Amino acid sequence: MTARGVDTGQDAEDLDVEEALALVKEPGRDPAHGAVPAPLPASSAGGRTGHEAAHSADAHHRATPWDRAREVAAGAARTTRAAAGRAPVSVSLEAALGLVLAEPLLALTDLPSFDTSAMDGWAVAGPGPWDVRDEGALAGHERPAPLTDGEAVRIATGARIPQDTTAVLRSEHGRTDAKGMLYATREVGHGQDIRPRGQECRTGEQLLSVGTLVTPAVLGLAAAAGYDTLTAVPRPRVEVLVLGDELLTEGLPHDGRIRDALGPMLPPWLRALGAEVTRVRRIGDDAKALHQAVTRSAAELIVTTGGTAAGPVDHVHPTLSRIGAELLVDGVKVRPGHPMLLARTGEHQLLVGLPGNPLAAVSGLLTLAEPVLRTLAARPAPEPYTLPLQGAVHGHPYDTRLVPVVLRGDHAVPLRYNGPAMLRGVAAADALAVVPPGGARPGQEAELLDLPWAAAGIGVCFT
Repeated sequence: MTARGVDTGQDAEDLDVEEALALVKEPGRDPAHGAVPAPLPASSAGGRTGHEAAHSADAHHRATPWDRAREVAAGAARTTRAAAGRAPVSVSLEAALGLVLAEPLLALTDLPSFDTSAMDGWAVAGPGPWDVRDEGALAGHERPAPLTDGEAVRIATGARIPQDTTAVLRSEHGRTDAKGMLYATREVGHGQDIRPRGQECRTGEQLLSVGTLVTPAVLGLAAAAGYDTLTAVPRPRVEVLVLGDELLTEGLPHDGRIRDALGPMLPPWLRALGAEVTRVRRIGDDAKALHQAVTRSAAELIVTTGGTAAGPVDHVHPTLSRIGAELLVDGVKVRPGHPMLLARTGEHQLLVGLPGNPLAAVSGLLTLAEPVLRTLAARPAPEPYTLPLQGAVHGHPYDTRLVPVVLRGDHAVPLRYNGPAMLRGVAAADALAVVPPGGARPGQEAELLDLPWAAAGIGVCFT
């Protein structure tokens, strides 16, 4: 079955002007085989001036390859984490979901901590038939009196086993007569359906190692092992700065202004990547306000939206230069999202500059912010995996492309509406496919970047 919006090719309208022009084949040559497109006149590329076009060409020359940019981001986060000396924190079980263990999880008790019944039925002693006592053994109650051979007592799952019990006879495997004698309808083995003390673990045994991601199952194990709190790596603190005078926070677009999609989208997405979003600020196109926000932020990671190119109100680069920040990644050879950046703004602080176009910002999140946050939070790196693409995907001649896909069986199906300003495709997607320069043919294996909610479930990842 083909999903709604599945791409069976590539519409030119799904690309911005620069990308659409880059995909035009020079007569007789094929960009997929390494051909270089003919140079564009200075007035091309969306009406840019010659100066802006020259800046764009220079920026592309400085841009970092996509896979290398992710390595640089993780390395910068390791340095930042070491410099910050981020101390582990003790948190309640309720607050630990999504964190990473900073200490091994050791059993504080034997599990189970006493011999217990694995089934509803009767605790029996010796061979049958058995005389059934009037009282029963229930979970959470004191241990019943010892049994003697030929005796049985009703018992519930989880109840303590009476001393000298031979086995537990399941309810469906026994019958009683009018005199209250119990008979087995199946052979009863010694120790049957008894969970002996320490069957799962002994006190002091390591259950999970440092670096384990706290999932709901980990919380259950920790509680069973006697924990009220866990020692974990704290979430990285992130501040989001939304730039752009043209952005509206409510109502319909009007008078050349558009709705802000990134303000509502980024905080939960960053939380899904392991961050604690401490603040979302709307700066507009104000260089002074941006400078103050960056220099006064105590966050370990600042995420900005828009303003990363070289237009008249793109203030991110000048601000970083003014404060003496170290540009670690200045543009990435990826579409959409080419003008993203990563900078070190302080010994304990990094800044990821996302493009203003929504899907380009998503590309920046997964390219730069995800490795930074994962490393700061000490989360394990996801295992890379590939699936064959169902259908061809056009590529940029020189850059990696990230294309929204849905997973259908053992194939990844590319989605339409994957232009830099579009969210319709990624809103329906399970992952982004990493398409190499030149594109991908039908059936070609492509690396996939899972979207966090597709992999973990909304209730797990948005914590």
